[in-house]
Parts: sequence; structure tokens; C-alpha cells
Amino acid sequence: MAIKAVLFDFSGTLFRIESTSSWLRAVLDASELTLSDEEFERAARGLHEAGALPGGTTDHVAVPDHLTELIAVRDVDASRHRAAYTGLARTVPLPDERLYDALYDRHMDPAAWRPYPDALDVLVGLRERGVPVGVVSNIGWDLRPVFVAHGLDPYVDTYVMSYRHGVTKPDARLFATACEALGAAPGDVLMVGDDRRADAGAAVIGCAVHFVDHLPVDERPDALRPVLDLV
Repeated sequence: MAIKAVLFDFSGTLFRIESTSSWLRAVLDASELTLSDEEFERAARGLHEAGALPGGTTDHVAVPDHLTELIAVRDVDASRHRAAYTGLARTVPLPDERLYDALYDRHMDPAAWRPYPDALDVLVGLRERGVPVGVVSNIGWDLRPVFVAHGLDPYVDTYVMSYRHGVTKPDARLFATACEALGAAPGDVLMVGDDRRADAGAAVIGCAVHFVDHLPVDERPDALRPVLDLV
């Protein structure tokens, strides 16, 4: 199989969101609110356990019954995405009601994201090889400013974001849309992602699939480099 184009997932694949503690600290500092060390640790732990940080890992999360249906469709449009994650955050007591929306807004700030150490090198390597690149993400907001701020946007040829199409991975239509935008037949495309269920949907239309682990940036320095060998 000759790989002629590569698709990447966003969160947990090319980028990683900041820690829950960093997320909360940034919002408190911006709002000029303070918590005692004990209150801060309790709030950060509660937000983590609630899965309130968009883009974070959620394997440990038990979603409250009143949010189950909303969480299931959170990535199909922007309003449901915000409602889902602010709903999860509101299960944790915070000293000011405005903090819940501020937390949601913070996660869309490019400063809240870090690219994995090898992401730029791999994207540059693909561009040098003449291999077009797409990003396919389950998300409720426009992630392109994150790529622009971190200097990765020049190496991405198309972005396919679930909230703009009303369907989420593993729905094959998202991958097909990306392949079409790149002018590549699915059988010539490699999908790289961290979600064994969602990103595996690319295989339905004939794409090859390569998985990486959703780990903190400092713990995953070179998991993307094998992509260059695959093309």
C-alpha cells in the first residue's frame, strides 16, 4: 500500500491540553480570584474526576445521569459542546458562577495546548515528501487558531471538524470528506489517532490506521515519527 495522504486526530495525537490544575490556575489568575491551597486542590481534583476539561482523558469518568444524553452528542455542534462541559464543571463547587464559562473559554485558548515534541518535525517531513495532510477531529469549536499559534497550520491542507458536519467519528463520512478534500482515495490514506474506537472508523472506507497513546507531552517525545516510515 502506497500512502499518498495522512489524516491526524487533534487532541491526544498532535496536541495535548494542559493539566486540570494548570487550567484552573489560569482561569483563577485571570479572574483575580484566589483559593486556599486546600480549596484549590479539592477543586482541581473534582474537575478532573468529573471529566470537565475538554480534550482531557475521560476513561475514569462516571457521567451524571442528567448529562448522559448531552455528553453523547457533545461534538455535533458548538452549543451542545459548551453545555456538556460546563455542565460537568458545575458538578464541582466553585466560588463564582462565572468561572464555569471562563473555564470553557480557556480550553479554546491556544496557550492551553502544547504540540507533541515531534509533531512539527513529522508534519514538515510529510510536506517535504509531498504528502498532503488533514486533521479530523471530534470537537465543538474551531481548532485552527491553535495550529496557527503554534506554527503547525502551514503544514495542514484541510481540517474536518465534527461540529461543522453534525456527525462524529467513527462515522465514516468525516474521513471520506477529508480524503476528498485532499484528492486522495481512502485506500491510499493513513489515519493517525489515539482513540481506538473513533479513529478506527477510517478503516471502514479503506484507510490504514495507526494509533498513538494519549499521554502527557513530556511522556511521549517521538510516537509520531513512525508515520514518516509508513509513507
